[in-house]
Amino acid sequence: MVPIPLPGTQLVHVGRQPIFDQTGDVVAYELLFRGSMDAIEAGRRDTYATSQVIVNAFTEFGIDEVVGDRTCFINMTREFLVGELILPFGPEHVVLEVLETVEVDDEVIAGVTELVAQGYKIALDDFVWGSGHEKLLPLASYVKLDLLDGDLTHLDEIVAACRAYPDIKIVAEGLETGEHLALSNRYGFELRQGYVLSRPQVLTAQSLTPSKLRRLELLGALTAPDADLDKVLRIIAGDPALTMRVLRASNSAAVGATSRVSSVRQAVVMLGLPHIRQWAMLMVVDDVAEATETQMADALTRARLCENVAATFGAAGDAAFMAGLITAVAQMLGISPASMAHQLPLTPEIEQALERGTGKIGQVLRVVNAYERGDLKEVAAAYAGQDLSGTVMAAMKWSTMAVAATAQGAA
Repeated sequence: MVPIPLPGTQLVHVGRQPIFDQTGDVVAYELLFRGSMDAIEAGRRDTYATSQVIVNAFTEFGIDEVVGDRTCFINMTREFLVGELILPFGPEHVVLEVLETVEVDDEVIAGVTELVAQGYKIALDDFVWGSGHEKLLPLASYVKLDLLDGDLTHLDEIVAACRAYPDIKIVAEGLETGEHLALSNRYGFELRQGYVLSRPQVLTAQSLTPSKLRRLELLGALTAPDADLDKVLRIIAGDPALTMRVLRASNSAAVGATSRVSSVRQAVVMLGLPHIRQWAMLMVVDDVAEATETQMADALTRARLCENVAATFGAAGDAAFMAGLITAVAQMLGISPASMAHQLPLTPEIEQALERGTGKIGQVLRVVNAYERGDLKEVAAAYAGQDLSGTVMAAMKWSTMAVAATAQGAA
């Protein structure tokens, strides 16, 4: 049964097919574009598909959730190979697959050479001798040979050409029969991939839909000659979906972030404006549907309310804002705050508040929760007898103005 997206959300998908070594252990996953959770084939292998795979894997699921500590293979189109679209992740645990549809000319060779110099590993997908891709053999770490649909009449010569480069590992793909496995064993192919071993699995999650206008505004702010960090922060903090993506990106092992964050500002500084710019570019290419203004205003109201009452409990305002925003987003996605906390690089104080409701931020969340469910007696007891209605109205006014101002600035 296909799940129905909650209001203000969409379903996002990424395909994942294991790659095995000779002993049968999973050593890597190829990440694949999937337009729906029941899609059998990719449907498309263009720049949009690659962008959506990257954005979904790294900022919706979190790359650790998708591949763990294993390597991931990602299809690359010409735009990424020549640098027209910048890769927003580092080379750790990632292999860039040069699609067989890419024409290998001087510009592609120069681009791949630069990527290898930066530490990225390259795989040649569906390798066919004479297609021009043999020019990239000196730069490749992997060559993928299709044993199902490929021409096997010259397999001896192709394998010999690959073996001339000792650092290249051969991935036998398209394995669907016992004969294919026997052929892989006979040639000593190091890695194997195909239906006879494992079919692709489609991972699906609820995702808050980010605003197209805000992504464009963010990209504009980031590409300005004198990029203003405070303006960038306002745009990101004004869109819960962008906030979640930035937080997950800062938690990505491929970005190399290991610190824990307690505010949106810290996450942005940790990633750096160049990385934020790269993610914004891919989000524009990804081109998902716009979130509703009402959903964003409600989430921001809760976040602002948490920030405003934080001082009463001796909690940091920016940390309370983040905790309030995360709980609001979790509610929209139909998951628990604890589940979302596991996906984000949060400080122990925020993490414990979301998972167990403890600490000063836990107290903030409890009083806000009590107000939202109409338990005014608990609010009065927790909030030292103060009336919270004025603070709530101020938070609602702020969030409404923030959403309107951001939308107006992006129009």
